[in-house]
Amino acid sequence: MPTAIPVWAGDRAAEFELRQQGKSYLEVLAAGGGILSTVRATRAATLEQLHAETEARLRRMFAHGSATIEAKSGYGLSLESELRLLEVLLALDAQGPWELAITFLGAHAIPAEFKDRAGDYAHELARNWLPELKTWWQAHAGGRPLPFFDVFCETGAFDLAQTRLMLEAAKEHGFPLKLHADEFDNLGGTALAVELGATSVDHLVAISDDEIAALAASDTVAVALPATPFGLAEAHHAPARKILAAGGLLAVGGDLNPGTAWCESLQFTLALACRQLKLTQAEAIAATTINAAAAIGVAERTGSLEPGKQADLLILDVADYRQLGYRFGTNLVHSVYKKGVPYPVHSWQDELSTESNQ
Repeated sequence: MPTAIPVWAGDRAAEFELRQQGKSYLEVLAAGGGILSTVRATRAATLEQLHAETEARLRRMFAHGSATIEAKSGYGLSLESELRLLEVLLALDAQGPWELAITFLGAHAIPAEFKDRAGDYAHELARNWLPELKTWWQAHAGGRPLPFFDVFCETGAFDLAQTRLMLEAAKEHGFPLKLHADEFDNLGGTALAVELGATSVDHLVAISDDEIAALAASDTVAVALPATPFGLAEAHHAPARKILAAGGLLAVGGDLNPGTAWCESLQFTLALACRQLKLTQAEAIAATTINAAAAIGVAERTGSLEPGKQADLLILDVADYRQLGYRFGTNLVHSVYKKGVPYPVHSWQDELSTESNQ
C-alpha cells in the first residue's frame, strides 16, 4: 500500500546523471531543475497523455502487489494545473481495479512564477486556492470525502511558518492533513504535524528524538520512504527502530516519483526496509499493509485479513512469507485480489506489454 506522486510527464534521467557527478538534490532544485523541470513538462502535457502515462504506472504498481495506493498531485503548482492532476486521479480511481486515496500536494515546491516569494505562494494557496479547491472537489468527486492536504516543509521548499499557515487554513476548510517533513533538515515539521492532528507525516530522515516521542504519544502515523534515500544515494534513513521502540506507529511507503524514486515495486521498497531500516520481514509487511492503511485512514476496511474487511490480498509464488524482503529484483506476486476479485499477474502483465507495444 504505497504512497506515490504518479501523475507527471517527462523524466529526469539527465538530473540523475548530474547527481552521479556530485550535485546534490537541493543544488539541482536551486538551479531550476528537480521538481520544477517536471512541473514544466507536466503543465505542457495533454490530459490524455497524463492519463495514459499515469495508468501505465498504476498498472505496474498493481501487478507488483499494490491494490490500494495513496496518489498525490504536486507537479502542477498552479490551481488550474493541480486540478487537472486531480481530474486524472479521479478518473483513474473510477477506472480501477486499484483503489486510490487522493492527496492534494499543491505545496510541493515553489513554482517559477513565485521564485524567491515562497511566502506569497503560501498565502495565495491558503487564502484563494483552498476555497476553490473545496468547491471544485465537491462538484467533481462524486460525494467522496475531501482529499488529504499535504505540504513539503523543507529547506528549499516551505519553512515552518509558511507550512503552519497552509495547514491551519486547510484544517479550517475541513481537509484532513498530511505533511512531508525532515527529509534533509529538521525544521520542526513533525512536531507541527502532531500538534495539528495530521493523519501522517512522511520522510522523517532528520527527525529529532523529541519529535519521535511526540509522534509516539499521538495518533499521527510515521511514514518512512526508504526508496528515496536509496534513489539519492544517501546514507541516512528514517530511524525506524527508534520510532518502534518509542511506541510509534510506523508505515513504509514507496514514494513513486520521477526525481528520486521511480520505483513501482513495493516489494523492492520492502526489501530496502529490511536492510536500511533494519526491520524484520514481519515488521516490514505490517508497515506496508495495516500500518500503511492507517496512514491513509482506511485501516478499518483494508490492510489486513479480518472478517468484515475487503478481500484485498496477494497470492505469492513462494512457500514462506520471509521470501518477501529476502528476495528482490523480481516479482513474487502470482495474483492480486481486490475486493475479492482475482487478477492473475501474468495475464495482467501480458496485457500491459501488449498495450505498450501498440
